[in-house]
Amino acid sequence: MLMAVSSQANDRFADVKIKATALKGAVHMLQGAGGNIGVSAGEDGILIIDDQYAPLAEKIAAALGELGSDSPRYIVNTHYHGDHTGANAFFHEHKDSTIFAHKNVRVRLANDDKVSAAALPVVTYAQGLTLHFNGETVHVMHLPDGHTDGDSAVWFEEPDVLHTGDLFFNERFPYIDLKGGGSVTGYIESVKTLLAKIDDDTVVIPGHGPLADKADYQQFLDMIEATREIVLTHKREGKTVEEVVAAGLGDKWQSWSWKFITEEKWIRTLYQ
Repeated sequence: MLMAVSSQANDRFADVKIKATALKGAVHMLQGAGGNIGVSAGEDGILIIDDQYAPLAEKIAAALGELGSDSPRYIVNTHYHGDHTGANAFFHEHKDSTIFAHKNVRVRLANDDKVSAAALPVVTYAQGLTLHFNGETVHVMHLPDGHTDGDSAVWFEEPDVLHTGDLFFNERFPYIDLKGGGSVTGYIESVKTLLAKIDDDTVVIPGHGPLADKADYQQFLDMIEATREIVLTHKREGKTVEEVVAAGLGDKWQSWSWKFITEEKWIRTLYQ
């Protein structure tokens, strides 16, 4: 049975290609399946933000090799979900990478029986940290109780590139992990905090979706606040969640629905 499950997982990722996009300064973005990967590549080596799913580890390493080295010195996990931390163990065991994350990321991964010890962050922090790498200043910032209870965003200061982790799903409804310490109110506050730190020249790497800028990120916040008000208005009127789901959010927000977070799932998150 385990062999069958493993085979299905490998088949799922067999056709995934890792696409690299050069951004500004030493920063690149890798896209494949799962969360977008941020990369700093230069004379000091490779630093990556997140590492997608375990079956993609060798493909990610090959793509990093094209940027200078298939062995990242450092990995920063923006939160604990497997589509952002799945290749941790591979890079730690086979490439000697050092993994950084908020302390709650280590706690949640350590409490998952399916996660090996090799996947756990080696360096944890409470508020954040700063790395000086490839001639640039890399600020890692913890934002509380948004997508999860262990969220981090990463700002590459000199090239002005922000990796939001899953505090931004570009052009789609976000997943807010209510069981993992996330909250709608905290998510909104985290997005507002990050928006206040950037300007129109900032390149924004979202956790999911295409490359973005501040206007895209503001549009995302506007969507969350508008749809939240729709749901809360119904709730204040005494409607049940099933009645709100049946009413829907209207045509304006239909394009934001996707296979993982449909309109119904987003309504239920907002209602709860």
